[in-house]
Amino acid sequence: MSFQSFSLDPRILGGIVALGYTEPTPIQRRAIPTLLQGSDVVCVAQTGTGKTAAFLLPILERLINRPRGAVRALIIVPTCELAEQIHEAIGTLGRASGLRSATVYGGVGWQPQAKSLRQADVVVACPGRLLAHLEARTVKLTALEVLVLDEADRLFDMGFLPPIRRILGQLPTKRQTMLFSATMPDEVRRLASQALRNPISIEVGEVAPPATLSHTIYPVSHGRKTALLTEILRRTQRTSVIVFTRTKHRAKSLARELASTGHAAVSLQGNLSQAERRRALDGFRQGKFDVLVATDIAARGIDVATVSHVINYDAPDTADAYTHRVGRTGRATRTGEALTLVTDEDASLVRALERILGKPLERRRVEGFDVRSSTRNSHAPEERVDSRRGPTVRTGATSGRMKSLRARRQWA
Repeated sequence: MSFQSFSLDPRILGGIVALGYTEPTPIQRRAIPTLLQGSDVVCVAQTGTGKTAAFLLPILERLINRPRGAVRALIIVPTCELAEQIHEAIGTLGRASGLRSATVYGGVGWQPQAKSLRQADVVVACPGRLLAHLEARTVKLTALEVLVLDEADRLFDMGFLPPIRRILGQLPTKRQTMLFSATMPDEVRRLASQALRNPISIEVGEVAPPATLSHTIYPVSHGRKTALLTEILRRTQRTSVIVFTRTKHRAKSLARELASTGHAAVSLQGNLSQAERRRALDGFRQGKFDVLVATDIAARGIDVATVSHVINYDAPDTADAYTHRVGRTGRATRTGEALTLVTDEDASLVRALERILGKPLERRRVEGFDVRSSTRNSHAPEERVDSRRGPTVRTGATSGRMKSLRARRQWA
C-alpha cells in the first residue's frame, strides 16, 4: 500500500513527499481509510508509530475544499511541546492547501493567540488555556467538524478530564471524533463512551516499548549515578540523547554538571519559561545540544529523528511511563537504545518491564567503574566497549557465574 492508494488531494500528497514519508505505517494503513469515511475512531497504538499523520491526513483531506474562516478541526493535547509538533506537521503536510492552524496553551501571550484563533481552520490546544478562551469568547467552535483527543491517557494522568468534559459541552454534537492513546485506563474508556458515537476500535501492536528498541539496565548506587552517566556518554557511540530525571531541580543541575564536563547539554523542565523551553527544544533539534536532560514533561510529543539513546537517570515510576519515555527513540522503523540506571529500590519496576518484554533485561557494567564507591575495584569483571552498543561484559566463566549470582540476589 502507498499513500497514493488513499486517493488524497495532490496538494496533500506533495506535503507527504516533503516530510519524506514513503509508505504508510501499520496504524496509518488501518486508520486513514476509516477516518476518510467519517467514522469515529478509538485508536490504541505505541508511541512513535505515525499516529499524528494518521489523523492529520484525513483532517486535511476533509477541510481542503471546504469554506474557510471558521475553526473546523480541534486537536486537544496534553503538552505545549506536542501542540507545537502537530502545528509544524500541519504546516508541512498542508503547505499547499492554504489551511491555517493555531496553537493554544498557557505561558505565552493571550492577545497573539486570540488573533491567530480568528484566522485558524485547525486549532491545536491544551485544555486549560482553550477553556479560558472559550469562556472569554475569543474562539468560536460552532462550526467544528472534527475533534481529536490525542494522548488521551496522558490527558487523564495530568488531570485534564474535567476541563475536557466542559469543552465537550460547548462543541457541536454532530462531528467526527477521534481518540488516540498509548494505553486505555478505565477513565479514558469512559471518556471515549461519552465523546464518541459508535466508534471503530483500532489497536496496533501491544502497549509495550517499540520492537525497534534494545533495553539495558546498569545497576548503580545513588551516589554514583552522575559519574556513571558521564562514563556511558563518553564511551558510547551516539548522536542525540535524552536523559530523564524525576525532578525539575535534578534536570537543571544535571544538565549544568554535564555541560561543565564538556557535553553540549541543556535542560527541559517546568521551571523554564515557554520561550526558554522552545529555545532548548529548537537547539536540541538543530544539533546545538546533543544531550537533553528532561523531566517527564518531554516523555511525549518530542519527535527528533536523531535521538539514538534514551537514558533513564532516574527510573520511571511505572512500566507505562517507561514506555512513553523510551518511545522518544526507535521511532517508526528506526532503531534506538534505552538505558536505565537502576538502584536496589527499582527491582519491582525491572520485574514489571521484564514481564512486558517477555525476556530478562540485559545487565551491563562499565569497564573499570565501581558502582558502589569512588575507588576502582580491581576485582570487578573485565569488560569491553562495543562501538555500536556501548559498554558490555566480557563473559568469562567465573565472572559470568558471579554476575548471574549477583543478579539473582539483587533482582529476585
